[in-house]
Amino acid sequence: MAPQRRIDVVLDSVKRLLRIGATANLLNLLQKQHPADLAQVFGSLLESERLAVFSILVERSGRLAMETVSEMGPEEGAKLLTGRSAEEIAKLLQEIPSDDAAALIDYLPEELSAEVLELMRRGESGQVESLLEYGEQTAGRIMNPQVFALSEDLTVGEAITALQSSRDVEMVFYLYVVDARRHLVGVTSLRRLLLVSPETPLKRIMAPDVTSVRVDTDQEEVARLVASYNLLAVPVVDEESKLVGIVTVDDVIDVIKDEASEDLLRLAGVSSDERIATPAGESLRKRLPWLAVNLVTAFIAASVVALFESTIERVTALAVFMPIVAGMGGNAGTQTLTVVVRALALGELSWDSARKAVFKEAIVGLGNGVALGLLAAGVAWFIKGDPMLGLLLGMAMVCNMFVAATAGTLVPLGLKAMKVDPALASSVFITTFTDVVGFASFLGLATVFLRYLVTVQ
Repeated sequence: MAPQRRIDVVLDSVKRLLRIGATANLLNLLQKQHPADLAQVFGSLLESERLAVFSILVERSGRLAMETVSEMGPEEGAKLLTGRSAEEIAKLLQEIPSDDAAALIDYLPEELSAEVLELMRRGESGQVESLLEYGEQTAGRIMNPQVFALSEDLTVGEAITALQSSRDVEMVFYLYVVDARRHLVGVTSLRRLLLVSPETPLKRIMAPDVTSVRVDTDQEEVARLVASYNLLAVPVVDEESKLVGIVTVDDVIDVIKDEASEDLLRLAGVSSDERIATPAGESLRKRLPWLAVNLVTAFIAASVVALFESTIERVTALAVFMPIVAGMGGNAGTQTLTVVVRALALGELSWDSARKAVFKEAIVGLGNGVALGLLAAGVAWFIKGDPMLGLLLGMAMVCNMFVAATAGTLVPLGLKAMKVDPALASSVFITTFTDVVGFASFLGLATVFLRYLVTVQ
């Protein structure tokens, strides 16, 4: 059975068993599922159903319940925990790694999170609190502080013995080597450790050049580093180059997914924390401001049209083709904007390459404008029997698509220079540019060449 089909079957079964009150059967079904699959099931349940199923799971399998919460993400997971007592939350958070616990605590109400931290075990709480001290979306916030490290003075045999006796080690594919003050000095692999003589000094087989990140490194940069070097994990060091944690590839995947979703939603003017299950009132509150901004820009475009009312009255065919000019410019601008914002997010576009990018996109916009402008001109000529109308339509499309492509590059670059998220604000400016330039170019050309157009008598 296909994975999605299987999840759909589980979802239907969960709803049915919950409805008839078959708690034992429901629990048995839940315990057979992977946490990632349960997270998808939870996401498709109504809020009341989700809370009920979670309560049943917590009573019998707290670890599975919290692993499911971790897979759901901190925001949605925190909603499931908020209605419970601080004592119970503190106990449940001990079932998951400290980095996941810190992410969940960050989304709890302030008073509740403080109480939970106070109640957690001293050692565990200390780790969680230290993670919360780092800035949001940094390596320090997403790292796991429980990282296994070997002393540089050990032999290979002693290192293997230390590894065998270790517990709660998240990643052992890379074995990091530290000095007496826990400065990161090297790295070796588990494979290499097992292939050399036990008497071999660890210093001899370790690689001294370690790819690492500081605790204040942006999580996007961490993800980019892991992807570029095909790493399974990357060590995190403090300002003194002391090893303090590790970011594993599963955390990086979450970062990539979250950042991609965030950029996609922001390009559409939607809040990055909005989900399909978000209440209607909350979605309305988050979307309305950006729609209001778009309304303002729409009135700006309308004011441009108003300047040419007399021309439109004499050549009513202009009103028919105006949306084509503006719409094609908007589509061209969106294409360029998507490519540029993605390049900025992935670090593929720097200030050194910006000039080349602007020139390239301008050429693309001009080429598209010429090709599509000729096609549109022919269609307009055929429909209205006015070759001059077709020519003006084609010229306006060339102008607007050139401007759209250029603006689609310059606007996000300018916003980034001003420390504004290009994904959040670019689309509003692009829409305004293409509408204003499209209407102004088409109607302006029509006004200039009005004597050559077929007018209403």
